[in-house]
Amino acid sequence: MKKTLSNLFYPPLAFVVIGLFPMACSGQSEAPTPNIPAPKPPQDLGWEFEDTPIWQDEFDYEGYPNPDKWGYDTGGHGWGNNELQYYTETLDNARVGNGVLTITAKKETKENSAFTSARLVSKGKGDFLYGRIEAKARLPKGKGTWPAIWMLPTDWEYGGWPASGEIDIMEHVGYDQGIVHITVHTEAFNHKNGTQVGKNRMVEHVSEAYHTYRVDWTPYAIRGYIDNKLLFTFTNDGKGYPSWPFDKPFHILLNLAIGGDWGGAEGVDEEAFPATFKIDYVRVYKMIEK
Repeated sequence: MKKTLSNLFYPPLAFVVIGLFPMACSGQSEAPTPNIPAPKPPQDLGWEFEDTPIWQDEFDYEGYPNPDKWGYDTGGHGWGNNELQYYTETLDNARVGNGVLTITAKKETKENSAFTSARLVSKGKGDFLYGRIEAKARLPKGKGTWPAIWMLPTDWEYGGWPASGEIDIMEHVGYDQGIVHITVHTEAFNHKNGTQVGKNRMVEHVSEAYHTYRVDWTPYAIRGYIDNKLLFTFTNDGKGYPSWPFDKPFHILLNLAIGGDWGGAEGVDEEAFPATFKIDYVRVYKMIEK
């Protein structure tokens, strides 16, 4: 899934020379450096989270995803990764029923894309600063599939990707069956520079059973879990947005991409389609302030 000089004043050269020469030869010491302490990383205050979600979708209804909670990103322009799908907002590609949201990728041509799929976004309907974000899902199987549960900044206050950050709660590519990734991207740490930070592990029966994927996001760290087992910790180093842009609201995305720079690195098995990504619930729990 970047003056004109006409109003500048140039002082006479003599003034520059006379003004600077005594400073170089006077023997006087330079002004002392202000005693401004360097920024420090925040302390881990042991933040906890409320027991009841402040935002959730249990998908206990039928038909289109709840429009009060989800919008759509649509189109088929590669999405920055040379992906092959066209994202639609039709029931063929995103439907709720039998207690789950099913995102279906189909082998069919739409405009210049060879596949259709869906990308749901909570932007403007569910935007969060800190919290526990959890989803329970069953992942598709097949070379070329690339499902994700992730978060992007709502307002991009530090600039375009990756300056304003990205949080990947779950990513999986079909050619590496069962290996689930949790990753963050920032200006200092991202895959375009080969500096991204994340962890992965094998998850048994990832496409046959539902598993829980979550991050606990506080001012101190982003911690990623699979089935309630800690896998990944990314700590705020206190150096500002290039490494920690995660002090602004983010929203949730659910999508199933096809192919692309990563998902299609070993090709696409067209026999694997239609491919389905099933989400049982998405829940957000508020961080308790300290």
